[in-house]
Amino acid sequence: MAASVAGPEIERLVQLLARLPGLGPRSARRAALHLIKKREALMMPLSSALQVALDKVQVCKTCGNIDTQDPCTVCTDPKRDPSIIVVVADVADLWALERANATQGRYHVLGATLSPLDGVGPQDLTIDSLVARAHAQVHEIILALNATVDGQTTAHYITDLLQDANVKVTRLAHGVPVGGELDYLDEGTLSAAMRQRTLF
Repeated sequence: MAASVAGPEIERLVQLLARLPGLGPRSARRAALHLIKKREALMMPLSSALQVALDKVQVCKTCGNIDTQDPCTVCTDPKRDPSIIVVVADVADLWALERANATQGRYHVLGATLSPLDGVGPQDLTIDSLVARAHAQVHEIILALNATVDGQTTAHYITDLLQDANVKVTRLAHGVPVGGELDYLDEGTLSAAMRQRTLF
């Protein structure tokens, strides 16, 4: 068994950092050491930013985004089209679409996707509030869910619930990614691309 090389406070910092996605024990040790070495330039501002986030960050009651205000910045942006709602599983997906500047619509964060194996049912998602929003001056619902079994199951479930709403339901295209080489793609991606081919 390896001997401890640091006090319990430093070990606690390493353990907490190791819980972050993408950081294992070794990366967490390197990050902790870097933070300690750069205490004034990094650790103190990070500590302050974490405290502000703890105190001020909240979930938007309209769309489920996280922000320091409710309704969030996206929901209150007058340049956004309120007649388009982009449905995503998680806030990370919303942020990814925003980085790509892919839409000027508004969002709805479900919180997850339906997954019976993981015990995630319709009651665990914000589907009811999505259906309510769909009945209020919305023309299009874009299902921007992952192309997984759980994502597609969720998309079908939502589509069924929206049948009586006067709204167009669309989904993201599936198929060959930009820069993708056919030889490296899986059969499911190639099949989806072939089914959804468009005019050139």
